[in-house]
Amino acid sequence: MESIFYVLTRNIHSWTRWLVLVLALIVIAKAVSGWVGKKSFDKQDNILGASFVGSMHLQLLLGLLLYFVLSPMGLNAINTSGMGAVMKNAELRYWAVEHFSVMILAVILAQVGRSLTKKAPTDLQKHKKSAIFYSIALVLVLSRIPWDSLRLFRGL
Repeated sequence: MESIFYVLTRNIHSWTRWLVLVLALIVIAKAVSGWVGKKSFDKQDNILGASFVGSMHLQLLLGLLLYFVLSPMGLNAINTSGMGAVMKNAELRYWAVEHFSVMILAVILAQVGRSLTKKAPTDLQKHKKSAIFYSIALVLVLSRIPWDSLRLFRGL
């Protein structure tokens, strides 16, 4: 039987992915528009970037809680079955290795993009760095969402 904490955390992690995706699309669209249109990098651009990266950090925190503590598909699968068995099982490998590692990389790239954006000397460079790093992070996130079993909102 699944723990209530596992189900609740998994559902919140599932629901907040939509926040991440919506913020990513908005911040990337504004960054590309600012880059191509040579617009100023204003307070709203900064707030949206911070919100996107913050939502990525929230997802990471929930994901780490699932991976290391609550989920049978993360570290528990490796500890129980062994890494060799996990790597031979596509579903376990996906959750224990692929989803976990690519999502961490996406968060790192989003954070690096945010840091480089803040340090960039011109508005054009700020928009360019935002557009590039946030787009790469979004592509990584989209590549590891389990689209074949996707439900709009898990638990409903």
